[in-house]
Amino acid sequence: MADGTLPLRLDGVERLSGDFASRVRFSVVSYFAGCGGLDLGFQGGFTYLGQQFPRTKFDVIAAYDADPQAVEAYKRNIGDHAYVLDLANACPSEIPAADVLLGGFPCQEFSQCGPRKGLNSERGRLYKSMVSYAAHHRPKMIVGENVAGLKYRDDGFALSTICADFASVGYRCVVWEVMADDYGVPQARHRLILLFIRNDLISDFPKELPGRRKKVSAREALADLLRPGKSTIPNQSQYFKAAKAGNGHGQGDEKTPADGPAYTIRANSKSRVQFHYSRPRRLTVRECARLQTFPDRFVFPFPATTNMRLIGNAVPPVLGHQVAQQIAKFLFKAS
Repeated sequence: MADGTLPLRLDGVERLSGDFASRVRFSVVSYFAGCGGLDLGFQGGFTYLGQQFPRTKFDVIAAYDADPQAVEAYKRNIGDHAYVLDLANACPSEIPAADVLLGGFPCQEFSQCGPRKGLNSERGRLYKSMVSYAAHHRPKMIVGENVAGLKYRDDGFALSTICADFASVGYRCVVWEVMADDYGVPQARHRLILLFIRNDLISDFPKELPGRRKKVSAREALADLLRPGKSTIPNQSQYFKAAKAGNGHGQGDEKTPADGPAYTIRANSKSRVQFHYSRPRRLTVRECARLQTFPDRFVFPFPATTNMRLIGNAVPPVLGHQVAQQIAKFLFKAS
């Protein structure tokens, strides 16, 4: 923390004074930032479905991704602190130190829908760039996000190897397995939140993500959107015209459940985006962004295929905001 004020100690218990708690902030560096879903959630200060998600105690000071289009979208919507960088070859000494490192490291090698090469691929080992940052800068915490399949890949070997690599540089691991719809995301998105805590921070840490919220259905998230041809909301006119496949039951040919969470929004969608719950068409780019909990002010500036890749690769900001709140509580106690 940049603030030099000390916590108060009363009856042997450290307590943060109101003045200290109001002024302290935590710096964040973001790896594999994509278009910024996790970063937006961590910083807060956005509105989704009429609800305010307030500014948090976190400031993202630098964000990196190898995808120039993702970085362009990030800059347009979040800030100019995003940079194109191949993190596989990044030098930690050239990247600023921060209290927290974020990293939604690539999930394709651990996903049921991906090539599933696990740690045997270069992409599957990209998390090591985060280990290198941790060893060099010693942030208080590292927060990762990945598909639930990581937990089960090679009978758990992949996840245990990742945890062991962070343990080798002084971090203990807590894994939150979450269903995003339990936290206000109108989408059945099963994910792992990986938390690596510096060993000298000894305050208790919750074993699962607290703060479950009222579930939001796909209908509640999408009902106010106008027809694609008549909407002024950004990206609502973008959608794939492909009809439902004539044979079989392929991914993306399902109709969105109206009164429950939508199916997972995928990155490699092309024309395989799920259908609207009441209209004979695929979901629009904006509708998919809504299901991912991006605010309508967040504009995706590319053709539909690219925009869907950026949306599907992102962490839902509403979920990111919930994670950020819990980490802020822990860091206040542990400081």
